[in-house]
Amino acid sequence: MRLLNTATPRLEEFIGDDIPEYVILSHRWGTEEVTLQDVETGKAPEKHAGWSKLMLCCRQAARDGFSWIWVDTCCIDKTSSTELSESINSMYEWYQRSSICYAFLNDCHGKKDFAKSQWWTRGWTLQELIAPAVVEFYDADWTELGSKLSLHEAITSITGIDMAILTGVNHLFERNVAVRMSWAANRRTTRVEDQAYCLMGLFGVNMPLLYGEGERAFTRLQEEIIKVREDYTLFVW
Repeated sequence: MRLLNTATPRLEEFIGDDIPEYVILSHRWGTEEVTLQDVETGKAPEKHAGWSKLMLCCRQAARDGFSWIWVDTCCIDKTSSTELSESINSMYEWYQRSSICYAFLNDCHGKKDFAKSQWWTRGWTLQELIAPAVVEFYDADWTELGSKLSLHEAITSITGIDMAILTGVNHLFERNVAVRMSWAANRRTTRVEDQAYCLMGLFGVNMPLLYGEGERAFTRLQEEIIKVREDYTLFVW
């Protein structure tokens, strides 16, 4: 797992028990995101919007006492299809293991905009909401809006995810496949294959990424789900 140091900022790789405590970022991608290559070559500050987001995330994590953060834009080498596939298959676990997940709502200016944010409409942010024990929400100015726990009533209203799942009282797998699928029904991804790939962690399955396969990805997801759990509500949601 590759993490970004909040003080330097430099990337470092960790394996297994050597992985330190870290904060993880959940966000919608913009047009100037900082890549791993940008960080390694020192060109990251040239991408002003992406660099600002990264530095403000580092600042908040440091204030909270953390030396390491994970951000998908720069902690994965997306030029390697092998690493990308391994990372996406590990992503649910990485969010689950995080000490805190910062959900950055860049189109939100105060609590009045909370429910209207596009963050709620994206496929990938579903697992990023559910997997971590602690999720803190920040608006465009990095002002904290509240946590998954303190805002659970509003989040249930927005997402349809019940309070027991949001607060960790019930395990995710205590909800049948149809219920979990329903949470994703109105969410979208840029690439059609990601409609399936972003749900792997929610159903405890893994599969290789085959960008270009189109809607076949969702069929493969269904096949993998049935292998691990004979829950035929999968076909009626």
